[in-house]
This record gives sequence, C-alpha cells and structure tokens, in this order.
Amino acid sequence: MEESTIDHRDPSFWAPGTLTLEDLQAANTKVLLHPVPTSDPNDPLNWASWRKALNYGLVCFYVLMTFVELDIGFTAWEDYEIELGFSVDLLNGAAATNYAGLAIGCIFFVPLVNKYGRRPMYLFSTALQLASVIWFAKTETRGDLIGSNLISGLGGAISETIVQMTIADLFFVHNHAAMNAYYMLATSIGAFLGPVASGYVVVSQGWRWMFWWCTIFFAINLVALIFLFEETKYVSVLVGHNGAKQRPVQENPRGGSIEQPNPGDSKPAELGSAVEPTRLESHLHVDPTIRMKTFWERLPLITKTDGSILHDIYQPIVVLFTFPAIAYTAMTYGSLLAWFATMTSVQATYLFYPPYNFSAAGVGLMNVAPFVGVIPGTFVGGYLNDKSILWLSKRNSGIYEPEMRLWLALVGALITPAGILMFGVGLAHSAAWPVLAVGYGLFGFGFSMVGDIALSYAMDCYQNIIGNALVGVVFTRNIFSVIILFALTPWINGMGVQNVHVLIAVLCFALSMLPVPLLIWGKKARIATATRYRKMASQQPTHRDI
Repeated sequence: MEESTIDHRDPSFWAPGTLTLEDLQAANTKVLLHPVPTSDPNDPLNWASWRKALNYGLVCFYVLMTFVELDIGFTAWEDYEIELGFSVDLLNGAAATNYAGLAIGCIFFVPLVNKYGRRPMYLFSTALQLASVIWFAKTETRGDLIGSNLISGLGGAISETIVQMTIADLFFVHNHAAMNAYYMLATSIGAFLGPVASGYVVVSQGWRWMFWWCTIFFAINLVALIFLFEETKYVSVLVGHNGAKQRPVQENPRGGSIEQPNPGDSKPAELGSAVEPTRLESHLHVDPTIRMKTFWERLPLITKTDGSILHDIYQPIVVLFTFPAIAYTAMTYGSLLAWFATMTSVQATYLFYPPYNFSAAGVGLMNVAPFVGVIPGTFVGGYLNDKSILWLSKRNSGIYEPEMRLWLALVGALITPAGILMFGVGLAHSAAWPVLAVGYGLFGFGFSMVGDIALSYAMDCYQNIIGNALVGVVFTRNIFSVIILFALTPWINGMGVQNVHVLIAVLCFALSMLPVPLLIWGKKARIATATRYRKMASQQPTHRDI
C-alpha cells in the first residue's frame, strides 16, 4: 500500500503506536497486552516476574556503573591540573572525546546487538569499560587521558540503546514508562551520586583510587552478567516439544509471530501498524508442551539471526530525519545531556575557586541536589505517566495514542529552564551554594521526567525499529555534548557565565515546547509515515528480537 493511497478514514487502519489498551467491554476493565506474547514459555514476555526482575536488575546495575565511570572524572580536575599539569581546555577536550566515543560507538555496535543478541554486547561493553577504568587509573600523559576517554565512550556507547531494546523484549507497553523510569534512576544514581562518592575517595585515597574502585565493581558486574544474565532476544518456536504445534501464527510487529485470532475475531492490522486485539485476554497463555530451555541454554554466547546488518548502519539516520517522534526524542534527549554537560563542567571549573573554595568532596556533594530532584521526576515521568495514559485511554473509548504521554512533558518547559537560570545566574553573582543546589535540583527533576517521557514516546510509536531509532537519538545527543564542550571555554570567555546560562535556558524552553506541535499533528505524522515504517520493520530480522 503506497502512502498516497492510504484512506485515513478507514477504521481498519491504525497508525503505528495506536492500540486498544483497555477492554471496556469486560466486567472489570482489563489492560490489554501489547506486544502480544506467543504461547512459548521461553518468550521473554512470558517469563516469571522474578526472572524479569533479575535480568533488568543486572541491566540497571550495568547502567549505573556506566554512568559512574562516565561522570566521576571531573571531581579530579583540580588534581589533574596540579599533579599532571593538564589545562581546563584539555580536560574539556577529553570529556568531548568521551562523548564522541559514545556517539560513534552506537553506530557500529547496535547493529551487532540486532544480529548477535543482547547478551554478548552487554559482556563486550562491560569488558571494554573495565579496560578503560584501569587505563584511567594509570593515566600519566595527555595521550593516556584522551585514549582512556575514547575507550570509555566506546564501551558505554550501547548503554543508551540496548536498554530500551531489552525493555521492549521483556515488558508490555503499559509498563514502558515505569521501566524507563528505573533506567533514568540508574542513570541518575551513576551520574549524580557517583561523583559524591568519588569526591570523598579523591580526598581520602587519591584520585587514582576512584578508578580502582570502578575496576572492582566492573569486574563484579562482568562476572554477574556472565553467569546470571539471560539472553532476551527471542527466536520464535513454531513447533513445540514432541511435535505439538502452537496455534496458527501471523507476522508480529515485534519481528516474530503472534497467535492468530480465532475465526470471528477482529481483523488484525498490517505489519508495522498496531494490532487491534479487542478479543485478546489480559493474561498470558503458555503452551505446556513446549520445552523450557535449561539454565545453560539461556546463557548462550551469541544468538545469531539471518540477514544483512547493512540496513542497521544507515537506517538510524533515515529514521532520525523521517519520523517526527524520533526527531523530537533526539532533540529533547540531546539537549538535556548538553545542558547537563555544561553545568557539570562549569561547577568543576568554578567551585574549586573563591568564594566557594570547595574540595573535591564538596564538588561531588553538589550532585546530591540534582539526584534529589530526580526522585520525584522519575515518579512523574514513569509511574504517573503510565497511570495517566490508562486514564486518558479509558476516556478515549479504550484507544491509546502515544501523544497522550506528552501532556506531562510540558511541565518541564517551565521547571528545567528555571533550574538552569537559578544555577547559572546564581554562580555569576556568587550566590550562596544552596541557591546553586536548588537550581541544580530543579534541573535534575526536569532532566529525569522529560527524558523518561521522550524515550517512552519513541518506544510506543515505533517499537519495531526502536534499536535503530535510538542510535540516531544517542548520536544526536552526544554530538550536542561534543560541540558544547569543545566550545564551552571560549563561549564563556566571550559571553560570561550569566549570559551563557540565560541563552541555554531560552533554548531549553524552546525545545521543551516541542510536544505542543506533536499533540496537534503527531498522529497525522504517524499515519503519513506508516508505510515507510512498515517497510523498515520488515527489514528487521524475522525473529522477534525487538
């Protein structure tokens, strides 16, 4: 079907992301399951709650440690300057190199996640980061600083993409924001509380020991992943144990297969549009004749699927410029990280000097403030956001539209810029440190809430290609930070701390208002690009790996 021939008035056509989320005809309103699980007990959607919790807990610890090692370096900047003679420009350049590694790495590694599975890439990423923190601890020269930052970025590159793919593997749409909230919480603990701990380590044991502690925890994480993390990439089973067959199957938008509805059920939508499961139950149906994999079978080194990975290399850029929902997520997520990188660099530069005269521990403690803001931000962007879409869907005759998530994001249009202004203007006028902390805390609230909502919106709109979509998002996000960090020193020298933060606050407000056009035209954009989306979804591996 060509886009020009789509009849948007046809009730059988559903825009990507539009689905029936509640069965209002049931005696007790049921939440309908999307994506639709198979009857295979090995399908990650059918896993017991404890298996999902264990797997996702390991993922969250991996994310936490990734962001610890990415964000603790600035607490040692004063020691770098004194002991090794590194300049602030060099330190900003090294941080920019780290972000460049993050941007470039996802382009090359995420296609391998699709091709060979989640598990081997989690192991590879953790091992590479383990090597980077050892190199950090042994830094002596400018080359060591740049090289270790590059390896660190490459090692952490997939952390902002593979996690959302894992969420899509394990959880249903009505859980996405909550799971992304846990991801954002793990990110924030690493990014904000990691520097608190590292500041004390720098003061008590020396700056090299903060990386030796990372070495210990990454080694523990690697061992735990090797022996406990199960592969979540699902390869569908069409014939059960002893020849028992599953119910007839059709193509699943997740890339695999779903049970065909019985005769008389409502007509399923085409591949790439949402399935309209008005007859499906809200509980799981598992076929007991299909053999459950053994413990060691759940821990394969690779889970390879057929097909070329070339489209996974170029598709992210196509996706970024094709789908407004992905462009919104990229702009939002990218700008938030850029503002965070700016505030982190500024405090690492100025709080060591009068009138503050902070120690490394004091600079680290400033990160408690944004973490305090992250906690309610995570609640609003995760749990409350998931609850709000159920309420809005019920008011919409049980039909869920992804744009329903965006109403809460508008709260960030006021809070996030306000936090940036309070921090930057306060620092320029030598305000008391609690003023800076409150501003930083407000930013932390907006950072977690808006980031969570943006990620969940992208996942709900285009779950079938979410891995490739997030490559473009992460690339944009980190390129923003590279540009900001390389330009930050001359930028501040030219405009001053206050004017830089005023400009950033204005840009933040403008970008935070992007949900408004999406609330008006977002569904029309999803309908207009539906055919292209179905084509891209069909190019994914035939097994359900997204």
